[in-house]
Amino acid sequence: MERNIASFIDHTLLKPEATKEQIIDLCTEAKEYAFASVCVNPGWVATAAGELAGTDVKVCTVIGFPLGANTKETKVFETEDAIFKGADEIDMVLNIGALKSGDEETAEADIRAVTEAAFGKALVKVIIETSLLTDDEKITACRLAKKAGADFVKTSTGFSTGGATVEDVALMRLTVGDELGVKASGGVRSLEDVEKMIEAGATRIGASSGVAIMNGISSSSDY
Repeated sequence: MERNIASFIDHTLLKPEATKEQIIDLCTEAKEYAFASVCVNPGWVATAAGELAGTDVKVCTVIGFPLGANTKETKVFETEDAIFKGADEIDMVLNIGALKSGDEETAEADIRAVTEAAFGKALVKVIIETSLLTDDEKITACRLAKKAGADFVKTSTGFSTGGATVEDVALMRLTVGDELGVKASGGVRSLEDVEKMIEAGATRIGASSGVAIMNGISSSSDY
């Protein structure tokens, strides 16, 4: 295959019941397959950073997860703490309620607070939770993320009513152009799924089934 699929994948384990042993196994797999990153909850950042020290695999974590309903001050603290403990990439959930209320100022300020806290230290991906938004709201969310200095927009947390779709990825790519990355996350379980998302414009894939994907095997597992 022409593409290096592994370099697109954020190898993900965000289940609340995940154990330290499972996080270490996740990191071991990430090193073996040379995934782009591991994506873990903030409480596991230091563990993942220790396991991945000296490798090219990045440590990604989630902020304001999974609802996005925290205050921006809380998200800033989470971001700074995660970076201090070794996070290279920050996947933040935007203030979905503010967006759906038409309060673009609050939604943008929420994103900007995190991008400023991470500036020069970590990439920021904004989870817009596409399953809860209309197409117009998806466009607005992407536009605000771009305006607020984010590096990526991301489809989903994997914990809401739906995950990534090819249509949403294509819309997000059209909206942000070439300047931002697009991460497809939630329900991407096979090599075929990955290829479709990349063709639609995704530059990163969030998946808990990274090993299965690399072996060309469909998986029924969720986040």
